[in-house]
This record gives sequence, structure tokens and C-alpha cells, in this order.
Amino acid sequence: MKNFALIGAAGYIAPRHMKAIKDTQNRLVCAVDPADSVGVLDQYFYDVDFFTEFERFDRHVDMLRRHDRGEEIHYVSICSPNYLHDAHMRFALRVDADAICEKPLVLNPWNLDALQEVEQEYGRRIYNVLQLRVHPAIKQLKVKREKLEGKKKKADIELTYITSRGKWYFYSWKGDMEKSGGVATNIGIHFFDMLMWIFGPMQHSEVHYADHKKSAGFIELEGANVHWFLSLDRSDLPHKAMQQNKTTFRSITIDGEEVEFSGGFTDLHTRVYEDVLEGKAFGIEEARPSIELAHNIRHAPVRRTGAVHPLVKKKIEDR
Repeated sequence: MKNFALIGAAGYIAPRHMKAIKDTQNRLVCAVDPADSVGVLDQYFYDVDFFTEFERFDRHVDMLRRHDRGEEIHYVSICSPNYLHDAHMRFALRVDADAICEKPLVLNPWNLDALQEVEQEYGRRIYNVLQLRVHPAIKQLKVKREKLEGKKKKADIELTYITSRGKWYFYSWKGDMEKSGGVATNIGIHFFDMLMWIFGPMQHSEVHYADHKKSAGFIELEGANVHWFLSLDRSDLPHKAMQQNKTTFRSITIDGEEVEFSGGFTDLHTRVYEDVLEGKAFGIEEARPSIELAHNIRHAPVRRTGAVHPLVKKKIEDR
């Protein structure tokens, strides 16, 4: 049984990490979050030492390491705001633990090089939660694509992801570009990673639309041309989805054919944790391409040199 610590216990994604720790028959020893609304812990563990101040959490973890009573932390799960990931991964390695970090590892790709140096210095590992890579439908798509090696043409892909967020989102760290990386980083990076994992590295990218609620553009990959649209705006949801009172719509079409992967999301973190415990999960180098792409998108000017996503075309026409 391995001992875990959790940073960001009150966050939206934290319960998936709690579940993964329990599902893999390990133990959550301690957790920290500035907010104390963490009653969800009781659904998974009853004996977690909880802190609202990081300094006291730091002291506690260090004490567990020094006393050598079998309570030392082996893994630190990181669910904190994006801009704090770098510091919290460094903390994990300094206390002689491996880090399991939510996306994105960092906002700026050059920080990955420094983290690799810290890995080497402490002899520990940083793992990134790239859960779409373990989704059964996505894995099947990758296998199918690999079987076409030598015979395949570039695929035409349309990615649409709309997830409704209220006013609160834009008052939180998630609405701050400097802290979250904006829409393309915060909600798009998993999809970018998944597409590059299957269709190869980015060759060209441009942004066709960008504001604080949505972003859209074009990516040319080695094996695909991708028109993408990401939005936090409920008004972008398809009429049918709104009628059904749905808050999220995701769609990926490849050469006009819909890829069905709407289900199977509940246990993906558990599968990632199983891979981590076996030492075969995704690390810094696997995370690098999507972080570089999201960074480029964040700093790119808006320009349109060719075809655009249908929802971008509609917005242009509606003006």
C-alpha cells in the first residue's frame, strides 16, 4: 500500500483523484486546500490530516518523511490551480515523492526543462494526467490509424467542445489568463494532446477567433487537418442539447464520421493511477507537445487564411 498526499482537495477534479487512490487500494494520508469545503473526503477516507495552510502541510509531510514510521508520502497528487503546478511538483520531489499532476503541467514550455533537471536531481518522477489516452474508444482509434500506416491520407477533423460555465468562472483563477492559460489551455489541452498522440506532431497552427469565453482555430498535424472550436458559452450549445438541459457538448468528426467517446469517463483517473503505480504512465516529454501548442495558441494573433470551423463562420456571418 502506498501513501498519498493531495494538494487542492476542494477543487472540481480532486474527487476523481480520491477515487483513484481508493480504487487502487492505497491510502490518502493528508491533504491541503485554502478552502475548507472538503467534506467529499469522507466519501473515500476518514483519517486524512487536512490543512488550509500550505506551510503547515509542508511541515507535516516533512515530519512524516523524517520519522520513518511507514507514514512517509510516496506520491503527491496535484489538483491546484494551473499556475501553481510548477511549485507543487517541485515540492513533491523535494519531499522524496513522485508527483501526479493534472493538466497542464506548466503554462510555459521552457519550464519543463527545469522540471526535468529537478527530476534528475532528486531521482523522482513527474506524471501527467492525460486521461484521454487511456479512454478505450480513443485507444481503438489510435490502433485503427496505425494500421493504415503507409496508405493513409491526411484526415479532416472537426473538434467541437462546449462546456457551459457561469459568471463565477470568470471571477475565479480559471478566468484569469495569467493563472489558467485561457480557454485553449484550460479546456482544450487534453484534446490537443489526444489528437497529436494519434495523428502526429503539429506542423502549422493559427487562431481564427479568441475572447475570454471561446477560442477557435486550425491545426495542421502530420496526419490531419483540424478545425477546432472551444467554448464556455452556453449559447453556443446546439439547440437539441439545450432542449435536453445538457450543459456540455463534445464532438469529434474524422472525415465526416463522428467518433463516439461520450461515455467511459468515470474511471479514467483510476486507469492513469494504475499505470503510475506500474511505472508506465505519461511524463514530461509526453506532455510537452500539447503545452507548446497551447502556448502558441495563447500568444498567436487572430487571422484567417483558409476555411474556418462552422461555428466561427456563423459568428462572422451574424456580425
